[in-house]
Amino acid sequence: MGDYLRTKKEQEKAVLIGVIDQSKSMTVQEVEEYLAELDFLALTAGAKTVKRFTQKLDYPNPKTFVGAGKLEQIQDYLEANEDVGMVIFDDELSPTQLRNVERILKRKILDRTNLILDIFASRAQTAHAKTQVELAQYQYMLPRLTRMWTHLERQRGGIGMRGPGETQIETDRRIILDKIAKLKEDLKKIDKQKATQRKNRGKLVRVALVGYTNVGKSTIMNMLSKSEVFAENKLFATLDTTVRKVVIQNVPFLLADTVGFIRKLPHHLVESFKSTLDEVREADVILHVVDISHPNFEDHIKVVNETMAEIDNREKPSFLVFNKIDAFTYVKKDEDDLLPKTRENYSLDELKQMWVAKGDTPCLFISAIEKQNIEEFREKVYGVIREIHSARFPYNDFLYQDYSNLMD
Repeated sequence: MGDYLRTKKEQEKAVLIGVIDQSKSMTVQEVEEYLAELDFLALTAGAKTVKRFTQKLDYPNPKTFVGAGKLEQIQDYLEANEDVGMVIFDDELSPTQLRNVERILKRKILDRTNLILDIFASRAQTAHAKTQVELAQYQYMLPRLTRMWTHLERQRGGIGMRGPGETQIETDRRIILDKIAKLKEDLKKIDKQKATQRKNRGKLVRVALVGYTNVGKSTIMNMLSKSEVFAENKLFATLDTTVRKVVIQNVPFLLADTVGFIRKLPHHLVESFKSTLDEVREADVILHVVDISHPNFEDHIKVVNETMAEIDNREKPSFLVFNKIDAFTYVKKDEDDLLPKTRENYSLDELKQMWVAKGDTPCLFISAIEKQNIEEFREKVYGVIREIHSARFPYNDFLYQDYSNLMD
């Protein structure tokens, strides 16, 4: 797939670019938060961020994304730091923007979409995930073929100037369209196999772990199922949906760990991975895991809820599982500080009261890694699962009765 989509073994140096888009009422703080996440994405891909650039614009420049002055500033920095080989933009660039910026900066240019695709490509383990990622890569690459052939001067055009570059682009476009068609067919076959697997699991209650990337879903999966699902403090540690059979107090159910969500998740990737999220659609109970130690956890909840609404809009029992309470920190306001409280000034107890008071979704506060409040978590989840299981298998209800008094 070319240098732009290969996993890097050595750590490359990168600069990050973000635009404070006035047309979307974006703030400086929001863009800084987005760039911090982009920094984490770059680190996950194997790159080290050495500099960030931001610019306030009414709307992104259609030719170069940032303005001419800012682009010159970035160019000066790169000329003074020749060891920086990569520039990453926090939004998806159009083919024209990508081509123009690369020509001016003379560096490898990635956008957020390209970077996420690269991470997914490195993380994909199964045939299903690899097929989904490859499809998304080709769909991303198709409109950007022209930038690969600028060395053949095909832009001159005119009589007698239709050279091998144009022919090569047309050939590559046909090849890629054929590959896309084949990958879609492959996905259909895999999806049928997955659907058959789900049917073969019977009518057991299904519970799905969903949430923003890197909130601890896999750790919770390992804790409940006593399995060894891969868990790592990096984005998208889990790509494939993992399903395990779990038993709590004699009630069996299926627990699924799904791929994490993220802001600005590439459209092609969402489309490709919709089949992976069938476990969410078919789940009886949703455990929405939230990293309460993250300063922007409320934004993460919003992103997940919006994505979930696209996947499955049916009402079903859900819990907000606030994880990582062991890592929670806050800044206590001085008594003479008259400024209003911000998210950083609320204690864990205050946040608990605020979220519990909302009452829309039951809230649980745990630390999966430190095993804090796990018994309460099990009891609450068990109560909902037992109710569904009893309705589905009423003749098994005797299993749940308490016979401990007969043991005396």
